[in-house]
Amino acid sequence: MMDQNQELMELLQRIEGNQQEQLSQQKISLDLQRDQFDLVQKQFERAELLQDRAEKMQDTGARIMGVAQKAMMIVLPIVIALVIYLSWLIFR
Repeated sequence: MMDQNQELMELLQRIEGNQQEQLSQQKISLDLQRDQFDLVQKQFERAELLQDRAEKMQDTGARIMGVAQKAMMIVLPIVIALVIYLSWLIFR
């Protein structure tokens, strides 16, 4: 009976040791997951900033293209008129 009690105590101690090891490994795993989550969160924030910046650049580009189109509406007729005038001067 004493032998069985001793074996039972050793078995329970090994189980407790294994549980402690498992808890330790779970803590390490949770720490790694927390670190990965922090990294992903930082990457997401950076991606949002880059997206905002890209949108601003697109808006600026669109405004520049609008101004260029308006300028062409003014400049192109003037250039055509000058070419016609120059041709008239040359072939007169």
